[in-house]
Amino acid sequence: MILVSNSMHWLSHSRLAVRWPAAASTVALATLLLVWVHASPITAGMVFLVLVVWSATRATVALSLFIDILCALSFDFFFLPPYHTFALASGQEWIALLSFVITSTVAGRVAESARRQASQAEQRREDVERLYTLSQEMMLHEDAEGLLRNMPRILQRIFALQDVALYIKDQDNFYCLTAKLPQDLADSLREMASGRSSVSTAPDGYDAQGLMLGLSAVGALGWRPAALSREVATAVCAQVAIALTRAIAMEVAARTEAARESERLRTALIDSLTHELRTPLTSIRAAATTLLQAEGLDDTLRLDLATIVCEESARLDALIGEAVEMAEIDADVVRVQASPRHPRALLEHAVDESQAVLARHHVVLDAEESGTTAWFDAHLLGRVFRHLLENAARYSPSGSQIVLRCRRTTDRLVFTVEDNGPGMDSADLPLIFEKFYRGKHGKVLGKGSGMGLAIVRALLIAHGGSIEVSSAPGQGSAFRFWIPLREEARAVEPRIVHRDEPLVP
Repeated sequence: MILVSNSMHWLSHSRLAVRWPAAASTVALATLLLVWVHASPITAGMVFLVLVVWSATRATVALSLFIDILCALSFDFFFLPPYHTFALASGQEWIALLSFVITSTVAGRVAESARRQASQAEQRREDVERLYTLSQEMMLHEDAEGLLRNMPRILQRIFALQDVALYIKDQDNFYCLTAKLPQDLADSLREMASGRSSVSTAPDGYDAQGLMLGLSAVGALGWRPAALSREVATAVCAQVAIALTRAIAMEVAARTEAARESERLRTALIDSLTHELRTPLTSIRAAATTLLQAEGLDDTLRLDLATIVCEESARLDALIGEAVEMAEIDADVVRVQASPRHPRALLEHAVDESQAVLARHHVVLDAEESGTTAWFDAHLLGRVFRHLLENAARYSPSGSQIVLRCRRTTDRLVFTVEDNGPGMDSADLPLIFEKFYRGKHGKVLGKGSGMGLAIVRALLIAHGGSIEVSSAPGQGSAFRFWIPLREEARAVEPRIVHRDEPLVP
């Protein structure tokens, strides 16, 4: 890089050195042509004036003045009497020479002013494009932390700066491109952000300016070299302050909304549990009160009331169990304890555990008879099957068939629970694994708390697996879930499931 920079510097000086002889040669050639054609003083003056104006629009100020002097001397020496001398014969020649010099000077100044204005307009256009690019790139970052980390690099690239240092007042933190920020520069940016200093020249060749939003200081920005004009630096700092304030505000709003949503879910949980717990409690209390009266009750009625107490107590126990499971998941304490098991034995055990709810259904097991074990957490998967089997039994008509399948693939152990229930609408399918969501049939029948399938998904995510459902109205439902196929203990690592973790596709 240093070699390239030195080469470019040498070439620039070489071009400047060539321009001066070229300018002298141009004036000399024009003079020789005018002398050869015996041009009149008026014609010669006009030609020299064109050279002066042209040089003022193209060359530097020094080179333009050099050409102006050469043209004046050539005009005096060759075209004003007495010829071939710098002396002037009369006042008329003096007037002609002075008129040429004044006209050349004025024309040169006008041309130079126009060139300077054009250069300034071009510079302003480039500044506007850079500021627009800066605003576009800052808008791509919606998170404040990402914008803060990338801001120095964005400014360095867009404005061709060597280094950029950004100080955020609220965080008392610095973001820069160098590995270590000089202490004197850090102190200067802190003072500028706090309003104790308004000096724009910072140590170590940096320029600096405060990031102001209205009358409040957001931070300070330092850069080197001091290549930005005052107007551009002010516009850059204003844009950076607005973008940072916007990103921080959006982040705060997102956290506020997340807290509000969490509170809403907590309220929904309390309301749902209150309603679901009161229903069986009301039935139990009514049956128990009637039994306590013990007047006019025959054995059949007593048996019916006792059955109500038993069934509603079981329902209450299930609701409390679901609440406890959801609390475990929200507390991030679900862990996988894998051991070698036979998949078919898992299905048989799940059916035995749910025998009470499956008593009025015909259960079919479709699992491969294989002596090869697989490593999984039988307790977690047993909980998954319990929820799915209870759902299938709850919504399927009495006497219908429920099928449990198990298949091995190259890297997965796939299970399926199929029922002949009423099925689900397509609008319900994307939402059934959300907390407290109950589809159309669940709302109509008033069954379930809306937590079971959310618990199933969380348990499977903890096990590194996933679940999906296929269903249509009147055609039943099929829940298909899988876990990674492991045949070695070391391949399974205990994992904590987080409540906001997305479903693995």
